[in-house]
Amino acid sequence: MQDDGLDPEIRAFRDEILSAYSTQGAPRDRAHRRSIAEAVRAPWTAGGPSMHETHEMEVAGVRCRLHLPLSEPDLPVLVYLHGGGWTIFSIDTHDRLMREYAAAAGCAVLGVDYSLSPEVRFPVALRESVAVVQALPTLADTFPIDASRIAVGGDSAGANLAVGTALLCRDAGVHLAGMLLSYGAFDTERRASHARYGSDDYILNAEEMDAFWADYLKDEDRANPLARPLLADLRGLPPAFLCIAQCDVLSDENRAMRDRLADADVAVEAVVYPGATHSFLEAARVSSLARRAIGDAGSWLARILEA
Repeated sequence: MQDDGLDPEIRAFRDEILSAYSTQGAPRDRAHRRSIAEAVRAPWTAGGPSMHETHEMEVAGVRCRLHLPLSEPDLPVLVYLHGGGWTIFSIDTHDRLMREYAAAAGCAVLGVDYSLSPEVRFPVALRESVAVVQALPTLADTFPIDASRIAVGGDSAGANLAVGTALLCRDAGVHLAGMLLSYGAFDTERRASHARYGSDDYILNAEEMDAFWADYLKDEDRANPLARPLLADLRGLPPAFLCIAQCDVLSDENRAMRDRLADADVAVEAVVYPGATHSFLEAARVSSLARRAIGDAGSWLARILEA
């Protein structure tokens, strides 16, 4: 038995991910790095729930994918922002996770393929995410969705964008029903969890996270609360569900976000999943822990998205 603190099924997921990367060789350039990431994640995004309909589209100039799990009219919507350090991954690498949420919550899920860094930097992806949310009423003319019942969500960098989107929607008077935040990147500062879980043994290492921030933010944006939401005034945000991976380089800042939201009188539910690493939700094919976390989030979403 390895003394790494990991759930055995999550450890197997970790081992498969690291093994797959080891067969790909060193990336030649940024485009190659992204193609490697897509190839490594492909087996994990396959399978999972079937959707009633799936539509590829452009919303506010951004490539999006709409999953409709049911044939019912007026489905509430989760706008989903994928992880990947703002620099890699896509709605393809996260397609199964989006379908899992759609099935678990009985809601439509709209995945946003926002522009990646460092080709574009903050706040481009954030502005695109807000524009997609604000364009949802136009989609309701064509698709069976209810644009008055919207949640935003994401994992890792996507959770960061979800909070930023909620902040800008709050300030613009756009109503959101909730925020689904999974192992989010909420601050640039290192904490104790960076030292404890910041190696490749836990999927995301501390140096890689620093590099992601460097690609996403220019120096003058490092104190911007829309980029580092732990610095933001969180009052008036919609209810939040935080999925916190115990064995994650970002676990301490997720606990800090939980506390900051509660201090701001935001209704917050947070669950720490023992033995989980960063990205563990992608392991639904092999992990009962991942499936439980998705089910917890789906139940919360169904509740907060009720009319």
